[in-house]
Amino acid sequence: MAGKKPVSSLTYSISTGPIKKQPAQNVVRSLHQAYQRWRGVPYRFGGVDTEGIDCSAFTRSLYQEVYDMSLPRSTYEQIELGREITKNELQPGDLVFFRTGRTQHNGVYVGDGKFAHASSSVGVTISRLDNVYWRSRYWQARRLLDE
Repeated sequence: MAGKKPVSSLTYSISTGPIKKQPAQNVVRSLHQAYQRWRGVPYRFGGVDTEGIDCSAFTRSLYQEVYDMSLPRSTYEQIELGREITKNELQPGDLVFFRTGRTQHNGVYVGDGKFAHASSSVGVTISRLDNVYWRSRYWQARRLLDE
């Protein structure tokens, strides 16, 4: 084994600019279908599969399933992607970020004031942005996909 380089199958590509996205109705349907496959999976910090998943891994998985786009593994890396948008500009597929004390949290906006995410209290779920908890912790949104 001496002299051999470790092999990793974990790779990702980072897009710093928006890419073309599919029509809005298809996006919403695709996001909800992908969400249904993950719905109820418990939250687990560092988790990446149906045994348990954290927020950034869930966001990464949703983007892979819906857009065939690989995102970085961490929230800290994902917040560097695309471009910042206002809450009023949110469209399905945009990433939403929250400050939750010492950490950050993220999810994917699915339309109608809601976002899909891996909640530490209930697992993968859909929550409202205007929920008292999330409204007070909302930080920013990022658009990775443009028309």
